[in-house]
Amino acid sequence: MRRTFSIVLAGALIVGVVIAIVQGRGSSGGTVTVRGVIGSEKQAFFDDPAVRRVLARHGLKVEVDPAGSREIATSVDLGKYDFAFPSSSPAADKIRQRRQAGRYTPFSSPMVVATFQPIAELLEKAGVVKRSPVWTFDVARYLDLVARNVRWDGLRGNTAYPVRKNILVSTTDPRSSNSAAMYLAIASYVANGDAVVRNPAEERKVLPALSRLFLDQGYTDNSSEGPFADYLALGMGKTPLVCAYEAQFVDAAVRGRLKPGMVLMYPSPTVLSKHTLIPLDGRGDRVGRLLSTDAELQRLAARHGFRTADPAQFAAVARERRVPVAPDLIDVVDTPSYDTLEHLLTGVAKAYG
Repeated sequence: MRRTFSIVLAGALIVGVVIAIVQGRGSSGGTVTVRGVIGSEKQAFFDDPAVRRVLARHGLKVEVDPAGSREIATSVDLGKYDFAFPSSSPAADKIRQRRQAGRYTPFSSPMVVATFQPIAELLEKAGVVKRSPVWTFDVARYLDLVARNVRWDGLRGNTAYPVRKNILVSTTDPRSSNSAAMYLAIASYVANGDAVVRNPAEERKVLPALSRLFLDQGYTDNSSEGPFADYLALGMGKTPLVCAYEAQFVDAAVRGRLKPGMVLMYPSPTVLSKHTLIPLDGRGDRVGRLLSTDAELQRLAARHGFRTADPAQFAAVARERRVPVAPDLIDVVDTPSYDTLEHLLTGVAKAYG
Protein backbone atom coordinates (compact mmCIF):
# COMPACT_ATOMS: atom_id res chain seq x y z
CA MET A 1 0.00 0.00 0.00
CA ARG A 2 2.78 2.38 0.99
CA ARG A 3 4.65 1.49 -2.19
CA THR A 4 1.58 2.27 -4.31
CA PHE A 5 1.13 5.59 -2.54
CA SER A 6 4.81 6.46 -3.12
CA ILE A 7 4.52 5.68 -6.83
CA VAL A 8 1.40 7.86 -7.16
CA LEU A 9 3.06 10.69 -5.23
CA ALA A 10 6.21 10.50 -7.39
CA GLY A 11 4.11 10.51 -10.54
CA ALA A 12 2.21 13.59 -9.37
CA LEU A 13 5.45 15.38 -8.59
CA ILE A 14 6.85 14.60 -12.05
CA VAL A 15 3.69 15.90 -13.72
CA GLY A 16 3.89 19.05 -11.63
CA VAL A 17 7.50 19.63 -12.60
CA VAL A 18 6.74 19.13 -16.31
CA ILE A 19 3.84 21.59 -16.14
CA ALA A 20 6.02 24.13 -14.35
CA ILE A 21 8.74 23.78 -16.99
CA VAL A 22 6.28 24.17 -19.87
CA GLN A 23 4.66 27.20 -18.29
CA GLY A 24 8.03 28.70 -17.43
CA ARG A 25 9.11 28.53 -21.06
CA GLY A 26 6.16 30.53 -22.31
CA SER A 27 5.28 32.78 -19.40
CA SER A 28 6.57 34.90 -16.59
CA GLY A 29 4.51 35.42 -13.48
CA GLY A 30 1.39 34.09 -15.17
CA THR A 31 1.96 36.13 -18.32
CA VAL A 32 2.33 34.25 -21.59
CA THR A 33 5.16 35.47 -23.83
CA VAL A 34 4.18 35.84 -27.48
CA ARG A 35 6.71 36.52 -30.22
CA GLY A 36 5.97 38.26 -33.49
CA VAL A 37 7.76 39.63 -36.53
CA ILE A 38 6.39 43.00 -37.66
CA GLY A 39 6.82 45.78 -40.18
CA SER A 40 9.13 48.36 -38.57
CA GLU A 41 6.56 51.18 -38.66
CA LYS A 42 4.63 49.33 -35.90
CA GLN A 43 7.62 49.10 -33.54
CA ALA A 44 6.64 52.27 -31.64
CA PHE A 45 3.13 50.89 -31.08
CA PHE A 46 4.37 47.63 -29.55
CA ASP A 47 7.00 49.50 -27.51
CA ASP A 48 4.38 51.84 -26.03
CA PRO A 49 4.12 51.19 -22.26
CA ALA A 50 0.36 51.79 -22.45
CA VAL A 51 0.00 49.07 -25.09
CA ARG A 52 2.14 46.73 -23.00
CA ARG A 53 -0.05 47.35 -19.94
CA VAL A 54 -3.24 46.51 -21.82
CA LEU A 55 -1.73 43.32 -23.21
CA ALA A 56 -0.45 42.40 -19.73
CA ARG A 57 -3.98 42.76 -18.32
CA HIS A 58 -4.93 40.04 -20.78
CA GLY A 59 -2.00 37.90 -19.64
CA LEU A 60 0.24 38.58 -22.64
CA LYS A 61 3.78 39.85 -23.00
CA VAL A 62 4.43 40.55 -26.68
CA GLU A 63 8.00 40.61 -27.99
CA VAL A 64 8.53 41.72 -31.60
CA ASP A 65 11.32 41.80 -34.17
CA PRO A 66 11.11 44.33 -37.03
CA ALA A 67 11.69 43.30 -40.65
CA GLY A 68 10.76 44.44 -44.12
CA SER A 69 7.31 43.17 -45.05
CA ARG A 70 8.55 41.51 -48.21
CA GLU A 71 11.23 39.79 -46.16
CA ILE A 72 8.58 38.58 -43.72
CA ALA A 73 6.66 37.03 -46.60
CA THR A 74 9.61 35.43 -48.35
CA SER A 75 12.73 34.85 -46.27
CA VAL A 76 12.11 35.25 -42.52
CA ASP A 77 12.06 31.97 -40.54
CA LEU A 78 8.50 32.09 -39.24
CA GLY A 79 9.05 28.97 -37.15
CA LYS A 80 10.42 31.19 -34.37
CA TYR A 81 7.26 33.29 -34.12
CA ASP A 82 3.65 33.12 -32.96
CA PHE A 83 2.44 35.73 -35.44
CA ALA A 84 3.58 37.65 -38.51
CA PHE A 85 2.40 41.24 -38.95
CA PRO A 86 3.43 42.66 -42.35
CA SER A 87 2.17 45.99 -43.61
CA SER A 88 0.12 44.92 -46.59
CA SER A 89 -2.47 42.42 -47.76
CA PRO A 90 -0.31 41.02 -50.61
CA ALA A 91 2.51 40.10 -48.20
CA ALA A 92 -0.01 38.64 -45.74
CA ASP A 93 -1.65 36.58 -48.51
CA LYS A 94 1.72 35.07 -49.40
CA ILE A 95 2.25 33.99 -45.79
CA ARG A 96 -1.25 32.51 -45.64
CA GLN A 97 -0.54 30.46 -48.75
CA ARG A 98 2.40 28.86 -46.95
CA ARG A 99 0.84 28.46 -43.52
CA GLN A 100 -2.90 28.02 -44.16
CA ALA A 101 -3.60 30.54 -41.40
CA GLY A 102 -6.32 33.06 -40.59
CA ARG A 103 -5.93 36.84 -40.66
CA TYR A 104 -6.76 40.00 -38.73
CA THR A 105 -6.63 43.56 -40.07
CA PRO A 106 -6.80 45.71 -36.91
CA PHE A 107 -5.75 48.95 -38.60
CA SER A 108 -4.59 50.52 -41.86
CA SER A 109 -2.73 53.53 -43.22
CA PRO A 110 -2.64 55.15 -46.66
CA MET A 111 0.65 55.92 -48.35
CA VAL A 112 1.61 59.61 -48.30
CA VAL A 113 4.46 61.88 -49.33
CA ALA A 114 6.11 63.84 -46.53
CA THR A 115 7.69 67.13 -47.57
CA PHE A 116 8.28 70.74 -46.53
CA GLN A 117 6.33 73.93 -47.16
CA PRO A 118 8.85 75.47 -49.64
CA ILE A 119 8.97 72.21 -51.63
CA ALA A 120 5.17 71.87 -51.66
CA GLU A 121 4.75 75.44 -52.89
CA LEU A 122 7.45 74.97 -55.52
CA LEU A 123 5.75 71.85 -56.88
CA GLU A 124 2.40 73.63 -56.70
CA LYS A 125 3.74 76.19 -59.17
CA ALA A 126 4.97 73.33 -61.35
CA GLY A 127 1.47 71.81 -61.43
CA VAL A 128 2.41 68.66 -59.50
CA VAL A 129 0.82 69.61 -56.17
CA LYS A 130 -2.58 71.05 -55.26
CA ARG A 131 -3.99 72.34 -51.98
CA SER A 132 -7.76 71.86 -51.59
CA PRO A 133 -8.13 71.54 -48.62
CA VAL A 134 -5.34 69.01 -47.98
CA TRP A 135 -2.19 68.82 -50.09
CA THR A 136 -2.38 66.31 -52.96
CA PHE A 137 0.49 65.03 -55.08
CA ASP A 138 -0.38 64.34 -58.75
CA VAL A 139 1.49 61.11 -59.55
CA ALA A 140 0.95 61.39 -63.33
CA ARG A 141 2.52 64.86 -63.44
CA TYR A 142 5.34 63.68 -61.22
CA LEU A 143 6.09 60.71 -63.50
CA ASP A 144 6.19 63.11 -66.42
CA LEU A 145 8.88 65.19 -64.67
CA VAL A 146 10.90 62.04 -63.99
CA ALA A 147 10.55 60.86 -67.59
CA ARG A 148 11.84 64.22 -68.83
CA ASN A 149 14.75 64.09 -66.37
CA VAL A 150 13.77 67.42 -64.83
CA ARG A 151 16.02 68.55 -61.99
CA TRP A 152 15.12 70.78 -59.08
CA ASP A 153 17.17 73.66 -60.44
CA GLY A 154 15.31 73.30 -63.73
CA LEU A 155 11.97 74.35 -62.22
CA ARG A 156 11.02 77.86 -63.22
CA GLY A 157 11.42 80.46 -60.47
CA ASN A 158 13.01 78.00 -58.05
CA THR A 159 14.80 79.95 -55.34
CA ALA A 160 13.72 77.69 -52.47
CA TYR A 161 15.65 74.55 -53.46
CA PRO A 162 17.97 75.28 -56.41
CA VAL A 163 19.96 72.05 -56.30
CA ARG A 164 21.20 70.00 -59.22
CA LYS A 165 19.43 66.77 -58.32
CA ASN A 166 16.68 64.81 -60.02
CA ILE A 167 13.17 65.33 -58.66
CA LEU A 168 12.59 62.00 -56.94
CA VAL A 169 10.55 60.72 -54.02
CA SER A 170 12.82 58.96 -51.52
CA THR A 171 11.71 55.42 -50.71
CA THR A 172 12.92 52.27 -49.04
CA ASP A 173 14.52 49.38 -50.90
CA PRO A 174 11.81 47.73 -53.07
CA ARG A 175 13.59 44.39 -52.70
CA SER A 176 12.73 44.18 -49.00
CA SER A 177 10.27 46.84 -47.85
CA ASN A 178 6.50 47.15 -48.14
CA SER A 179 6.36 50.94 -48.32
CA ALA A 180 8.48 50.86 -51.50
CA ALA A 181 6.25 48.08 -52.88
CA MET A 182 3.17 50.21 -52.21
CA TYR A 183 4.82 53.19 -53.91
CA LEU A 184 5.57 50.92 -56.87
CA ALA A 185 1.91 49.82 -56.90
CA ILE A 186 0.78 53.45 -57.14
CA ALA A 187 3.25 54.31 -59.89
CA SER A 188 2.47 51.13 -61.85
CA TYR A 189 -1.24 51.98 -61.85
CA VAL A 190 -0.60 55.44 -63.30
CA ALA A 191 2.06 54.25 -65.75
CA ASN A 192 -0.40 51.60 -66.97
CA GLY A 193 -2.95 54.21 -68.03
CA ASP A 194 -4.79 54.32 -64.70
CA ALA A 195 -5.35 50.59 -64.53
CA VAL A 196 -4.06 47.87 -62.21
CA VAL A 197 -1.24 45.89 -63.84
CA ARG A 198 -2.57 42.38 -64.42
CA ASN A 199 -0.47 40.51 -67.00
CA PRO A 200 3.09 40.08 -68.30
CA ALA A 201 2.58 42.44 -71.24
CA GLU A 202 1.56 45.27 -68.90
CA GLU A 203 4.44 44.42 -66.56
CA ARG A 204 6.93 44.80 -69.41
CA LYS A 205 5.34 48.07 -70.47
CA VAL A 206 5.67 49.80 -67.09
CA LEU A 207 8.95 48.34 -65.80
CA PRO A 208 11.33 50.85 -67.47
CA ALA A 209 9.54 53.81 -65.87
CA LEU A 210 9.27 52.07 -62.49
CA SER A 211 12.93 51.04 -62.41
CA ARG A 212 14.04 54.62 -62.94
CA LEU A 213 12.12 55.78 -59.86
CA PHE A 214 14.32 53.57 -57.68
CA LEU A 215 17.66 53.29 -59.48
CA ASP A 216 18.19 57.04 -59.68
CA GLN A 217 17.87 57.34 -55.89
CA GLY A 218 21.11 55.53 -55.11
CA TYR A 219 21.26 53.83 -51.71
CA THR A 220 17.91 53.04 -50.06
CA ASP A 221 17.10 51.72 -46.56
CA ASN A 222 15.57 48.32 -45.89
CA SER A 223 12.70 49.58 -43.71
CA SER A 224 10.38 52.58 -43.67
CA GLU A 225 11.88 53.97 -40.47
CA GLY A 226 15.11 54.88 -42.28
CA PRO A 227 14.03 57.54 -44.80
CA PHE A 228 11.38 58.94 -42.46
CA ALA A 229 13.95 59.32 -39.68
CA ASP A 230 16.13 61.25 -42.15
CA TYR A 231 13.13 63.41 -43.01
CA LEU A 232 12.56 64.28 -39.36
CA ALA A 233 16.19 64.83 -38.45
CA LEU A 234 17.98 66.16 -41.52
CA GLY A 235 15.48 68.43 -43.26
CA MET A 236 14.79 69.02 -46.92
CA GLY A 237 18.44 69.16 -47.95
CA LYS A 238 18.69 65.37 -47.64
CA THR A 239 15.10 64.27 -48.31
CA PRO A 240 12.80 66.88 -49.87
CA LEU A 241 10.18 64.22 -50.72
CA VAL A 242 9.71 60.99 -48.75
CA CYS A 243 7.27 58.13 -49.32
CA ALA A 244 5.84 57.18 -45.92
CA TYR A 245 2.81 55.85 -44.14
CA GLU A 246 0.29 58.44 -42.97
CA ALA A 247 0.58 56.79 -39.54
CA GLN A 248 4.27 57.72 -39.33
CA PHE A 249 3.51 61.40 -39.89
CA VAL A 250 0.63 61.51 -37.41
CA ASP A 251 2.61 59.52 -34.83
CA ALA A 252 5.48 61.99 -35.17
CA ALA A 253 3.00 64.82 -34.52
CA VAL A 254 1.67 63.07 -31.40
CA ARG A 255 5.20 62.64 -30.08
CA GLY A 256 6.15 66.25 -30.82
CA ARG A 257 8.73 65.34 -33.45
CA LEU A 258 7.39 67.45 -36.32
CA LYS A 259 9.07 70.75 -37.02
CA PRO A 260 7.37 73.89 -38.39
CA GLY A 261 6.96 73.71 -42.15
CA MET A 262 6.67 69.93 -42.41
CA VAL A 263 3.86 69.04 -44.80
CA LEU A 264 1.76 65.93 -45.43
CA MET A 265 0.69 65.26 -49.03
CA TYR A 266 -1.62 62.55 -50.37
CA PRO A 267 -0.61 60.94 -53.67
CA SER A 268 -3.35 61.03 -56.28
CA PRO A 269 -4.00 58.16 -56.51
CA THR A 270 -2.83 56.42 -53.36
CA VAL A 271 -3.13 52.91 -51.95
CA LEU A 272 -4.31 51.80 -48.53
CA SER A 273 -1.75 49.71 -46.69
CA LYS A 274 -3.75 47.21 -44.64
CA HIS A 275 -1.63 46.06 -41.71
CA THR A 276 -2.55 42.40 -41.56
CA LEU A 277 -1.69 40.04 -38.70
CA ILE A 278 -1.31 36.35 -39.53
CA PRO A 279 -1.56 34.11 -36.43
CA LEU A 280 0.82 31.18 -36.62
CA ASP A 281 -0.52 29.49 -33.47
CA GLY A 282 -3.06 30.00 -30.70
CA ARG A 283 -0.98 32.61 -28.88
CA GLY A 284 -0.67 34.68 -32.04
CA ASP A 285 -4.40 34.37 -32.58
CA ARG A 286 -5.02 35.89 -29.14
CA VAL A 287 -2.92 38.92 -30.10
CA GLY A 288 -4.70 39.36 -33.42
CA ARG A 289 -8.12 39.11 -31.81
CA LEU A 290 -7.24 41.58 -29.07
CA LEU A 291 -5.77 44.16 -31.46
CA SER A 292 -8.94 43.96 -33.54
CA THR A 293 -11.55 44.02 -30.77
CA ASP A 294 -10.14 45.62 -27.62
CA ALA A 295 -11.38 49.22 -27.44
CA GLU A 296 -8.31 50.48 -25.56
CA LEU A 297 -5.87 48.92 -28.02
CA GLN A 298 -7.84 50.39 -30.91
CA ARG A 299 -7.69 53.81 -29.27
CA LEU A 300 -3.95 53.48 -28.74
CA ALA A 301 -3.48 52.43 -32.38
CA ALA A 302 -5.19 55.67 -33.40
CA ARG A 303 -2.82 57.55 -31.08
CA HIS A 304 -0.01 56.07 -33.12
CA GLY A 305 -1.55 57.40 -36.32
CA PHE A 306 -3.33 54.31 -37.60
CA ARG A 307 -6.87 54.32 -38.98
CA THR A 308 -9.01 51.84 -37.07
CA ALA A 309 -12.56 50.50 -37.39
CA ASP A 310 -13.78 53.70 -35.69
CA PRO A 311 -12.91 56.69 -37.92
CA ALA A 312 -13.74 59.09 -35.08
CA GLN A 313 -10.72 57.90 -33.09
CA PHE A 314 -8.22 58.79 -35.80
CA ALA A 315 -10.01 62.06 -36.58
CA ALA A 316 -9.84 63.10 -32.92
CA VAL A 317 -6.08 62.47 -32.77
CA ALA A 318 -5.43 64.41 -35.97
CA ARG A 319 -7.62 67.30 -34.78
CA GLU A 320 -5.92 67.42 -31.38
CA ARG A 321 -2.47 67.56 -33.00
CA ARG A 322 -3.61 69.89 -35.79
CA VAL A 323 -2.51 67.56 -38.56
CA PRO A 324 -4.48 68.32 -41.75
CA VAL A 325 -5.45 64.81 -42.84
CA ALA A 326 -7.93 63.64 -45.45
CA PRO A 327 -11.07 62.68 -43.49
CA ASP A 328 -12.29 60.43 -46.29
CA LEU A 329 -9.96 58.54 -48.60
CA ILE A 330 -11.51 58.77 -52.04
CA ASP A 331 -8.75 58.45 -54.64
CA VAL A 332 -7.60 54.99 -53.55
CA VAL A 333 -6.70 52.23 -56.01
CA ASP A 334 -6.12 48.50 -55.64
CA THR A 335 -2.66 46.98 -55.55
CA PRO A 336 -1.69 44.33 -58.09
CA SER A 337 -2.00 40.70 -57.04
CA TYR A 338 0.87 39.30 -55.01
CA ASP A 339 2.35 37.45 -57.99
CA THR A 340 2.17 40.48 -60.29
CA LEU A 341 3.66 42.73 -57.63
CA GLU A 342 6.46 40.18 -57.15
CA HIS A 343 7.14 40.16 -60.89
CA LEU A 344 7.40 43.97 -60.88
CA LEU A 345 9.64 44.00 -57.82
CA THR A 346 11.84 41.28 -59.30
CA GLY A 347 12.11 43.27 -62.52
CA VAL A 348 13.21 46.36 -60.59
CA ALA A 349 15.69 44.25 -58.57
CA LYS A 350 17.25 42.91 -61.79
CA ALA A 351 17.71 46.48 -63.00
CA TYR A 352 19.97 47.09 -60.00
CA GLY A 353 22.38 44.60 -61.55
